[in-house]
Amino acid sequence: MSSDSTALQSSVVINEAVQSLRDGGLVAFPTETVYGLGADAKNPEAIKKIFSTKGRPSNHPLIVHLAAPDRFDQAQVDWVPVLAPWVRDLSEDALKLINAFWPGPLTLVFKKDKSVLNELTGGQDTVAIRAPAHPIAQELLRKFKGGVVAPSANRFGKVSPTSAADVRNEFEGVLDLMVLDGGDCEVGIESTIIDLSTGDRAILLRPGVITPSEILAKTGIQIYHPGEVIEETDLLPKVSGSLKAHYAPTTPLRLYASGRVLDALSEFPDTKSRVAVAVWDSESSLSHDGHPSVHFEEVVIPSDSASFASRLYRSLRDLDQQDWDLILFPEPPAGEEWDGVRDRLQRACFGSGPSSSSHVSN
Repeated sequence: MSSDSTALQSSVVINEAVQSLRDGGLVAFPTETVYGLGADAKNPEAIKKIFSTKGRPSNHPLIVHLAAPDRFDQAQVDWVPVLAPWVRDLSEDALKLINAFWPGPLTLVFKKDKSVLNELTGGQDTVAIRAPAHPIAQELLRKFKGGVVAPSANRFGKVSPTSAADVRNEFEGVLDLMVLDGGDCEVGIESTIIDLSTGDRAILLRPGVITPSEILAKTGIQIYHPGEVIEETDLLPKVSGSLKAHYAPTTPLRLYASGRVLDALSEFPDTKSRVAVAVWDSESSLSHDGHPSVHFEEVVIPSDSASFASRLYRSLRDLDQQDWDLILFPEPPAGEEWDGVRDRLQRACFGSGPSSSSHVSN
């Protein structure tokens, strides 16, 4: 197939997806972070379909995804008209963050415009917004000419999807779900979330690959952790991925400290018959000598934070399908470049296991 006909076919498929959104349907589409389960952000019935399809509690807010403005050779695009229908006001810091990182894996939380549906905000007076960088997501949003709410395209609390095949496996029985295939997600974990709604300070609500240091270096804006600026953190906006159990495989998942894998196995004698042990690519192999497990296999994982993030959910999904009794991952190193994957692994551990579907997740 020629590139021209491939492009034409892709355009036809995206037009079909746009029509599905306009008709109140759901469309799963790729972003640079994970695949999203999309619906028209102005259609309350379509939004309700997201919650029922995922099994997600309706008081959990969703992120609105917007198209980037056309550049037309401008040095800096004007985001104000794009955001005006959604947010109450745009600060100078907000525009600095937007111009530095959008489109990209950064979500910003604002005081919402009165027209924004309560169905997508979980009844809060705030709205979370981002512009994804994936070209298919951007083309879909440009042609749709509106906002699309899109949590990760997986069952509530389970491992997020980073390929179209993951989405199809997750929603095998959902016959009317359209899935746009954009290949594997490059970033691999969900966006960094920054709250701009609670005053004059920007607060980190969810870590991701865009770190506070990178934000400070590019914009001069200091990012604060919740405990640094507000004692009662439950007063902060509730956002996706903020509860204790999330991103969880059905197989029990545990973290082990560097050099302490045997100790980790000894703590779980009832589930150590078949164990998958993830080891850094920079470290030597484990020895079987003195290993208490009946059977274990090493899984080599990248020691670079960006590569690790891009493969984390893929690794968890693959291992979860291989009938291990226990999955062990090394604790990520110190450093804020690892905070995003550390956050995902800790929540995945808490939610993992055969009864993980009963955990409260987000």
